[in-house]
Amino acid sequence: MTAIAAASSGRIYRQAADFLSTLDDDWARHIAATGPCGHQPKPAREPYEALVRAIAYQQLHAKAGDATLGRLLALYPGSGFPTPEQLLTADEAALRGCGFSARKLAAIRGIAQATLDGIVPNRDDALSMPDEALIDRLVSLRGVGRWTVEMLLIYSLARTDVLPGDDFGVRDGYRRLKRLAAAPPRKQILEISQAWRPYRTIATWYLWRVPAAQAASQIP
Repeated sequence: MTAIAAASSGRIYRQAADFLSTLDDDWARHIAATGPCGHQPKPAREPYEALVRAIAYQQLHAKAGDATLGRLLALYPGSGFPTPEQLLTADEAALRGCGFSARKLAAIRGIAQATLDGIVPNRDDALSMPDEALIDRLVSLRGVGRWTVEMLLIYSLARTDVLPGDDFGVRDGYRRLKRLAAAPPRKQILEISQAWRPYRTIATWYLWRVPAAQAASQIP
C-alpha cells in the first residue's frame, strides 16, 4: 500500500470509528477501549492468490496455515507466489507434502484452472465488479464459499462495507458487545448491520476484537 493510499485508509478508518461510536454507548465504549482501527488489507494481491491463500487457511489455526503456505512458497524459491500454470503442473505428492488435503488440493487446482479460463478475474477487473456479482461468480468454484470471497473483498480489494454474516467472530463479537444470551443468526446480523453502513468492514474489525477488549478490561 502506498503512503497516499495508507493516509486515505487511515482517514476513512477514523471517520468510520467516529460514526460507529455514535450508534450507542456499547459501541462507543468498545471503540474507545480498542483504539484506532488497525485493519491492514493486502491490495497488491491478485484474486487468484488471495483465493489460494484462503483455501490454505481453511479449518486451520493461523500458525498451521502459515506453515502450509511457507512450504508451498519454498517449492518456488525466488519466484514469489506460484502461477496458476505452476500449480496445475506441480507434482501432487509435493503439494500434499505442503499440507494440502486431497480436498484442498482439488480446490486450489480448480482455482488455478478457473483463473486461466477467465472465471477468476484479475485485480483490475475485480475492482470494477460489485460485491454480490463477484461473490456469485466465485462461489461456483469448488471449495470457495461466500465467506472466502468476502475475505477477498475485505483484504485484497479493500472494500469498506462488507459484513461477513456467517463469520462466527462477527456474530459472537456482537453477542458479547450487547451482552446477549446467544449470537444472532446470519439473517439477523445482516439486518442489524444496515445501521453500520457504509463502514461494515470496519465494524467487522472491531467486532473481531470484542473478546480481547473485554478480557483486557477485567485485568486488575
